Order: sequence, then structure tokens, then C-alpha cells
Amino acid sequence: MAKVQKSMVKSLPFPENVPIPSHFRCPISLDLMRDPVITSTGITYDRQSIEKWLEMGNKSCPATNQQITQDELIPNHALRRLIQDWCVTNRVMGIERIPTPRIPLSKIQATEILSEISSSSIRGDGVRCSVLVTKLKALGKESERNKLCVTSCGGSQVLAAAFREFAGEGIEGAKLGLLEEIMSALIFFSPLDKGAMQHLICLSCSKSIVSILNHGNLAGMINSVMLLRKLVSSMDAEAINSFAKTSGLVEGLVKLVQRPISSQATKAALATIYYLVSADERLCTKFVDLGLVSSLLEILIDCDKSICEKALGVLEGLFSSDKGSERACQHALTVPVLIKKLLRVSDLATHFSVSALWKLCKKGNCCVVEALQAGLFQKLLLLVQVGCNTVTKEKVSDLLKVLNSSRSSVECVETVDFRGINRPF
Repeated sequence: MAKVQKSMVKSLPFPENVPIPSHFRCPISLDLMRDPVITSTGITYDRQSIEKWLEMGNKSCPATNQQITQDELIPNHALRRLIQDWCVTNRVMGIERIPTPRIPLSKIQATEILSEISSSSIRGDGVRCSVLVTKLKALGKESERNKLCVTSCGGSQVLAAAFREFAGEGIEGAKLGLLEEIMSALIFFSPLDKGAMQHLICLSCSKSIVSILNHGNLAGMINSVMLLRKLVSSMDAEAINSFAKTSGLVEGLVKLVQRPISSQATKAALATIYYLVSADERLCTKFVDLGLVSSLLEILIDCDKSICEKALGVLEGLFSSDKGSERACQHALTVPVLIKKLLRVSDLATHFSVSALWKLCKKGNCCVVEALQAGLFQKLLLLVQVGCNTVTKEKVSDLLKVLNSSRSSVECVETVDFRGINRPF
């Protein structure tokens, strides 16, 4: 029990030669209390410790085993002042005075602020709404507890409804800034609940989100693409097709890939594009026409694991279209890059690489020849030996059959690296 208690809260760095009074220590963490609170059972704990205890699913006081709730925790101001005085008295020993903690946001306070946000947005008072949203976000940043409090009170749904009230065409100036502020709060108080999603999946909201994507400030662009990813990941194919018709959406997403502003934005843009091309093959042509195939191949030369997986997923989706495959076959990097990523990144990257190569080789003989010359056949045999999932293995087998029919007429430039694997398929 002591090990579990100690692991729940990080110990505070105090000099070993300074004895801490036992009544200043939290019964759970055994450390000096920074924010002592009294439970309904009369026992005082450090707020962080007892809240973590309750968050773990415990519903009783650790000392008395009587039922308690988080809403019943009352600040023990008298004990906190005594602890602060003790810290000041022992400052020559290297002990710093603990700061006076902020009073946590209550559900009543959170509900009142959210109600005001709702009222101000309905009556079109953008100035008041902006002030309240900023205040709410500031309170959420004070502590994780405050953030969870706002979320549990339906914060995302209220903010989404406010965004919808001010959304539409022709947003600029103060209105653009207001929508960026609300969107920032929406991302901060994620995850978005079902009610919030229903508010945001509408024509006026999609136009405003895309407008911020293309014309907002740096933070607005990042938040908009993150919100887009959350939205499309929850839509079915029909809803995505309708959403994809929003003017400027495809162009804005491609811009974030080709001219990255942050790794976070690039990943969100790639994930959003993946959902779009997976839902409707016809969208592939639009992305291909904007030069996305070439951009992704250049990104894949040197990128981290997460971006690599997403870029390969998008490429594999784009190759479902004839135009995407044609553009890929014309690019000198396509086959070498895809083969390079076969065994070096992750199982997911391997799956996308195999699937992409399978689509290209099934459609064009020129890619078959180039793939054989680059040693794809031997690497696929190695992949079979190493092991892969069932879906990938099926495509590997099919791809080996396609390549095997042309092996006799093509000399592999990497044969020397695979002397141990020289068997007919």
C-alpha cells in the first residue's frame, strides 16, 4: 500500500536534515501538503493526492473508509497558513514557501460561465462572448481539475453552439478573431462530445473553419486543421463527401503539407486528407492535381515515424485513382522511397508501402521493372520470413506473383545483398 501511495504523487525535494511535522504531511503521499483540504470525514489530505485517489475509482476516505466525493473537499486554510509559516521559519535550511493555491473551479461556477457564453452568443454579443471564452480557457489552464470540471459541465457543446451562432460567410476582423478564440477553447477542452459534433457538422461551420484554415493567424490555422481532423474522423462516407465540397478545403490542406507551419499541423492535415481520400476516390484527382504526390514523396525522404505512416497512408489512397498512379509512375522517387520504407518504420508503414506498391505494379508494367531492379522481390521474400499481418501478407503474395512473371527478363541491382534468398516463388 505504501508503494502505491508513494507512486501516486511526485515527492517534493526537501533537505533530508529538516524534519517535517507529521501533521503537515499528507496521509497518502507522506509529503508536505501544498494544498490541504478537509474531507467530509474530517481527515485532511493534500488536494492532488486525494483527487488522484478518487480519480482511480476509489469512493471512500483512505483513513476512515467512509464514502467521500470530490465535491465535498474543503480548503483547510488554517493548516495551509501554518505550513507556509513553517516554510518561512525554515527558509535558511533551503525550504521555499509554498504558494497560496488558487481555489478550484466549482461546477456551479463553470455552469454559470457556460450559461453566459450561451446567452451572449444567442443574442449576438461577440465582445461579451469573447471575454467569457477567454476567461473560461484561462481557468482551465490553471489546473487539470478545472479543465475536467468544464468538460463535465458540457463545455464543448456550449462552445460548439457558440461557434455555430457566429459562423458563416464573410468572417473577418473582430468576428474572425472571435471564432479563432472559440475554436482554440474547443480544442483545449477536447474531446468533443456528440452534441458538439452535431453543432459543428453544418455548412456555416465548415465554411468558417476552412476560412480560418486559409486566412487565420498561425494558431488559428493549427486549431482549424486539428478540428477538421476530429470532425472528419467521426463522419460517415456520405457526410465526408458533402463536407469535402466546402470551397478551399482541399487547397488549404495541401498548403499545410507543402508549406508546413508545425509538425502538429502537418500530421493533422495528413490524417484529414487520409479520411477524405478513403471516403471518396474522386477526391484523389483534386489532390493529385495540386501536386500532393510529389510533395509526399519528398517528405518521406526524411521524416519522423508518425508523419511517415500518415504520408504513406495518403499515398496509398491516392494510388487508387488512375491519375494518382500515373503521376507516381512518372516520379523517380516513388518506387525507391516505398521500398525503403518497407521494413524500416513500423508495421503500419509496411502495410501502406506494400499496398501502394501492389496498386502501382498491378496497373503498370513500368513500375514492375523498376521495382525488380530495386530489389523489391527479395525484400518481399524477407518480409514474409520476418512476418506481417494477414492482410499485408495476402498483398505480398499477390505482388510476388506479379513480379515473378517478369523476373527472368530483369536483372536486380541488389541481388548480391540477398544471396541467401534465391528460390522461385
